[in-house]
Amino acid sequence: MPIRTILTVLCFFSAFSHATDINIKNEAGEPLPRVMVTQTLVAKVVADLSDDGYAPHGVLTPADTTITRFTNADGFVSFESPDSAVQYRVRSQGYVDQIIRQEGSNATDTATLDVTMVPMTKEQYIASFPSNVWLSQLKLGGDKELKDSFELNCSFCHQQASPFMRNERTVEQWMAVFERMNSYGARLPGDEHQQIAELLQKEYRELRENPEVVPEPRTWEDHLSGIEMKEWVIGDGFSQMHDFLIHPNGYIYVGDNLFDRLYEIDPKSGQYTVYKVPHTDEQTAGGILGNRFVTFPKMHNFLGVHSFAVSPKDGNIFVTPSMQQALLEFNPATKEFTTHEMPGGYYPHTIRIDAQDRVWFTLALSSQVAKFDRTTNEFTLVDLPARGIQEWLILKSLPLVFAFDPANRPQPSPSRESIGLPMPYGIDVAPDGGIWATRLYANDIAHIDPETLEVTMVDFPFEGPRRLRVDADGMVWIVAFQDSLLVKYNPNTDVFTSYELPVVNEIPYALNVDKQRGIVWVNGNQSDTILSFDIANETWKVYPMPRQRFFTRDIEISEEDGAVYTTNSHFPTWQSEGGVPSLLRITPLPETPLPATPETTAPGATTPDTTLPQADADERQTPESLPEQASLN
Repeated sequence: MPIRTILTVLCFFSAFSHATDINIKNEAGEPLPRVMVTQTLVAKVVADLSDDGYAPHGVLTPADTTITRFTNADGFVSFESPDSAVQYRVRSQGYVDQIIRQEGSNATDTATLDVTMVPMTKEQYIASFPSNVWLSQLKLGGDKELKDSFELNCSFCHQQASPFMRNERTVEQWMAVFERMNSYGARLPGDEHQQIAELLQKEYRELRENPEVVPEPRTWEDHLSGIEMKEWVIGDGFSQMHDFLIHPNGYIYVGDNLFDRLYEIDPKSGQYTVYKVPHTDEQTAGGILGNRFVTFPKMHNFLGVHSFAVSPKDGNIFVTPSMQQALLEFNPATKEFTTHEMPGGYYPHTIRIDAQDRVWFTLALSSQVAKFDRTTNEFTLVDLPARGIQEWLILKSLPLVFAFDPANRPQPSPSRESIGLPMPYGIDVAPDGGIWATRLYANDIAHIDPETLEVTMVDFPFEGPRRLRVDADGMVWIVAFQDSLLVKYNPNTDVFTSYELPVVNEIPYALNVDKQRGIVWVNGNQSDTILSFDIANETWKVYPMPRQRFFTRDIEISEEDGAVYTTNSHFPTWQSEGGVPSLLRITPLPETPLPATPETTAPGATTPDTTLPQADADERQTPESLPEQASLN
C-alpha cells in the first residue's frame, strides 16, 4: 500500500481526540429537531485504483466514510471529531443545505458549532422533494393498468420522476429510451411505447409547469435522533452494488453486478478488499445472454454477480451468476472461487441455504427453482407450472432458443401478461424447512416441499410479488411492487393481509425480517428511505437516506445488535447524489433518549401522509453522453 494511503488511513482511524457539539436553530432562534447532519473527512482517501478505476484483486483498500446523525428536540447533535479537517453537511426539510468546514485540532476540549438554517423559497422546497411524490402525480392518462405496467418495467433499476427523468424529451427520444431499456432486460410491451412516450412528455411538462400539485413529503420523525447512519463508499459511477450479506466472520460481502467483483468490507476498520470473480477464456461479455451493455464506456460483466447466501456448515458463500448456467462458491478463508456447472436452467437469481446446507435459488428465465446438494454436488431443477400451453411450449423451447448466437436469438414480444416469462424471483426457507418463492410476472407464489419437491401454487391477490421473507412464526412477508404494499401471507389459514406503506407511490423492491425483534424492513427505492414495520404493533417508522436518489434493493440485519445494512444500488449510480455507490449501516445510538416534543413541519408545510424529502444542495447535471440503464434484476 502506498505510504500516502497508509497515512490517510491512519489519520482517519486514529483515536478521536475531541467532540464537536452542534446546535442548530432557525432564523427566529428556535431549535430545529430532526436535522440531518453528515460528517465527512475533507481529505479523501488515496487508494490504488489501477484496475480500470477499481482496487486490484486482493489489495486491502481504505474507503471514504461518512457519519450521519440527527438533532434532538433541542436542535442538538454531537460527533466525535478526528484530528484532521472535517466537513458537515446540514440538511433539514424546507431549509437550504449548509456546508460547514471544521479544521482538525489536537485539543481535547469539546468544540461547539452554532448553525442558523435559512428557509428555502417555495420553488426550492418543491424541487427538493424526492422522486416518489412527483411520481404520484404521474397519472398516465388515468389508466392505472398502464401505470402499473410502466412502473413494473421501468422502476426496478432507477428512480422515476427524479430531476433527471423529468427533463424535457421528445416522443421519439422516449421511445428510443424504451427500446434500449428493453434490450437491457425490461419488458415494457411494444404496443405501449408510443402511448407512454406521449403521456410522459405531456405529464412531465405539466408537472414542471405546475409543481404545486405535487404533495409534500412525509415529515421526518423523532426516532431519528436515536440512530446513526454510516456509509462506506465502494466502486464508482458505473458500478451496481446489488445484493450482499453479513458474514459470521464480521465482514460484509457486497457484489458489483456489472463488474463481477466481490467486496469484502470490514465495518470496524472501514477497509475493504476486492476479489474479481474469474471467468474462462470462452466466456464473453454478457455471458449466455449476450452483451446487452455494448453501448457502455466501461463494463466487465461476464457472469453477473447477483445474490448471496452463507453456508451454516462451513461459512462458504454461494453466489448466483445470473449470466451463466452455474453456481459460484467463495471460500472467505482461502479467498478461492469454485464454479459448479449447472446442467440446465437460465438466469440464477435469488438464493438461500437451508439448515441441511442445501442451496436453493430461483431460475428467473426458465421458471424453475434449483436445489444444489453439497454432499453429492448434484443439482435438482424443480419446474414451476406453466400458465397454459403457450407458456409451456416457450419454456420447453428455451434450450433451442439459447442455442442461437445472442445477436441472432429470437426474442418474444413483451406483453402485459408476460406469457413465457412468469419470472421466479424471491425465495426463502421457512422455519419448518419449506421453500417459498414468488413469480413476479405471474402474480403468484410457490411452496416447495424440500423432501418430496411437491409444488403448490398460490395466487397472489396484488400486483408484483417481488421478494419475500419468512418470519419466526412461519408467516410469509412479500412486497407488492406496483401496489405499494407490504403483504403477509398466513399459510395456516391461506389468508393474505396487506399493509399500506407509509410513503406515497413507493415501489418496494425487497424486504427482510428481523426475526429476533419482530420487525420487517422494506426497501424504499423511490422515496430515498427504508421503512420498518413492527409486526406486533403494526406500526411504521421511516428512515431517510443520507443522499438523494438512493435506490436500495436488499437489506441485511445483524443478529448481534439489530443493525440494518443496505446498499445504494441506483442504476446508473452516477444519477445519485455524490455519483458513487455505498454500503450503509443504521445503528441505534446508546443512551440517547428520544425527544418528547410534538412534531414540527417545514416552513409553510402541513404534515401529509406521504414521504421523506431531502434538499439537494448539489443537483448535478448528468452528461447526456451517459446512457440510462436498466437490467433484468
